[in-house]
Amino acid sequence: MRAAPASAPALAEKGTVPAVAAPAPPAAPGKRSRRSVDDGVPRWQIYAPLGLYLLFTLIPFYWMLLFALRPAGSTSLVPWPVTGEHFAKVWNERAFGTFFQNSMIVGVASLLMTTVVALAGGYALARFDFRIKKGFMLALLASQFIPGALMLVPLFEIFKNLQMINSLGSVIIAETVFQLPLSIILISGFIRNVPVSLEEQAWVDGCGRLRAFGAVVLPLLRPGLIAVGSFAFVHSWNHFLFALMFLSSQDMQTIPVGLNTLIGADSVDLGALAAGGVIAAVPVVIVFAFIQKWLITGFSAGAVKG
Repeated sequence: MRAAPASAPALAEKGTVPAVAAPAPPAAPGKRSRRSVDDGVPRWQIYAPLGLYLLFTLIPFYWMLLFALRPAGSTSLVPWPVTGEHFAKVWNERAFGTFFQNSMIVGVASLLMTTVVALAGGYALARFDFRIKKGFMLALLASQFIPGALMLVPLFEIFKNLQMINSLGSVIIAETVFQLPLSIILISGFIRNVPVSLEEQAWVDGCGRLRAFGAVVLPLLRPGLIAVGSFAFVHSWNHFLFALMFLSSQDMQTIPVGLNTLIGADSVDLGALAAGGVIAAVPVVIVFAFIQKWLITGFSAGAVKG
């Protein structure tokens, strides 16, 4: 009978083979080492700057809420007792209900028009080759360096000849035109990320280009469309200059112009101004709270091949 081979530790003691360290036990599933998470950086070096930035960002919002919720004449740093007199004043006496409705109409209409036109332009840039394509892209990029204030006089003359002064349509058209260049560039980047082979398979199955786009490409663009649409809505909601220049009557004004009317020549009603600011900020906060995941995904996808 042959003798059983000696074990590795026994051979190592005799100097025949080098000793081999026992392998480390595998990490528990779902757990990663601290070094793999933050690459050896202490957590306080990450959370301390983020905490300071968060504090720096939230203090103005708290100050606005403080003036909006505490009674007039109070100097307390805590909004107690809470009052709604400032909100009632701006909503009823200062016609903020009308301003809110006008801003919502402008924001939603600009969102829809910008998204639809940007889809058509972005698809053309992503799927077709034409002679002036590079020049057109360069013109879109260059247009982002032109301030909107430089175009106020020619736009005013155009809308005056079209009899659109003091109508929400003039603001909607102006907002859409100034948001289209960036929106087209972003949408074209999103469409380039969709393989053209998917559309070709739909064409083979008998679909036309428009039907294939609606059935195959459009559902995959949802994060990008949400990103572009939310950007268009927020920009139109907060923009002050176009509404100030093209809207003259009070029943046509938007929230940014309405906030400006709360600032008098000799005094400022801080409570009413803060309440108006809260009313203006609430829709934007709600929009971003619901679309945050899609917004980040959409801008990340558009930045890959755009």
